[in-house]
Amino acid sequence: MALLCSCILMAAMGLVALAVPHPRSSALHHLTKQLLGQYRKEVRPVHNWTEATTVYLDLSVHAVLDVDVQNQKLKTSVWYHEVWNDEFLSWNSSMFDEIREISLPLSAIWAPDIIINEFMDIERSPDLPYVYVNSSGAIRNSKPIQVVSACSLQTYAFPFDIQNCSLTFNSILHTVEDIDLSFLRNREDIRYHKKAFLNDSEWQLLSVTSAYSILQSGAGDFAQIQFNVVIRRRPLAYVVSLLIPSIFLMLVDLGSFYLPPNCRARIVFKTSVLVGYTVFRVNMSDEVPRTAGSTSLIGVFFTICMALLVLSLSKSILLIKFLHDERRGGREQPLSCLRRDSEADGSLTCPSTRATCAEATESPVCQEHQVQAGTLKEVWLQLRSINNHLQARDKVYQQEVKWLALLYRFDQLLFQSYLVVLGLYTLTLCSLWALWNGL
Repeated sequence: MALLCSCILMAAMGLVALAVPHPRSSALHHLTKQLLGQYRKEVRPVHNWTEATTVYLDLSVHAVLDVDVQNQKLKTSVWYHEVWNDEFLSWNSSMFDEIREISLPLSAIWAPDIIINEFMDIERSPDLPYVYVNSSGAIRNSKPIQVVSACSLQTYAFPFDIQNCSLTFNSILHTVEDIDLSFLRNREDIRYHKKAFLNDSEWQLLSVTSAYSILQSGAGDFAQIQFNVVIRRRPLAYVVSLLIPSIFLMLVDLGSFYLPPNCRARIVFKTSVLVGYTVFRVNMSDEVPRTAGSTSLIGVFFTICMALLVLSLSKSILLIKFLHDERRGGREQPLSCLRRDSEADGSLTCPSTRATCAEATESPVCQEHQVQAGTLKEVWLQLRSINNHLQARDKVYQQEVKWLALLYRFDQLLFQSYLVVLGLYTLTLCSLWALWNGL
């Protein structure tokens, strides 16, 4: 009885083992073994070597991570898709349980050597070791890539700048006779595809234009596809933090032109404005992009505004200095003239008076005449000194009037220059903003 039970138990276990499929007996295992058993990944997968392998490319921009204007680099996150046909990896799906698509290791099959010409850094992308292969031999390879590419970044219209950076794909070794390139999607669909783009960054994606061309070189003709990524900056943050405070400071400096040119408080006022503008420029220097080849329009405006501030302050300082020198010279001149007049009159009148008095020192009439002559002479000297002093003051006043008239004209010229610069800059910014909104 025990022997019978043992036999029944062993038979049941055998039936269970037969009911469970072995991995090596599955259709997927047989298909993979058949495809990769005699596969050579070193050989381009075509039966006729004269036929070119066409690789279909597609690109979707996901985000703009960084725009390095100083080093002329653009860092973007893109989804890259490539599809090609492998004639050695096709099968009849009816013979393998209707399996129409499988995943194979990318390292086990042939893959095209497509690179990006503008690469400046190591490609950063997650390691996706598998690709999809369908029954007709079409291989689909999709992966996200962080691309650090070289780009000619123009900052003249900052913060209303629009950048156009290209990503050029081509084979590094195979000519167009071996590997040809084509578009996976319609070019218009690629151009206006923005669903995958993150719009919460500083940059906004306008379009992704594409073009196919043949690169001719000494090594042969190479097929290449160029994607032009067109982006524009959102300027609102820079308008609030840079443009509006700068315009306010210039308007405050315009108010100083209503102070008299010879007022010392005007120098203090302009110095305060200049110091404030300098501190503003230093604090905001990191916000304005700088390149060795070009200067942004806002940088030119800041430089012109500071030059006008320095020129206006220098003019006020020179005016106060000239007026001070003229007044000091006018005060010293009457005293010197008075001393010269006294000495000259003394030298002319004293000899005759002494001679007359020497002849008649004891005459009462002579003594009375001498007293009257001395009194008149003193009055005449005082009147003459007063006249000279008034004439000197009049000359100083006339010089002040001339300087003030000249400085008033210079003030008007500077004031008009301020208005012209502010007007032109405002008109330019409005035009750039209108063009920015029109795109």
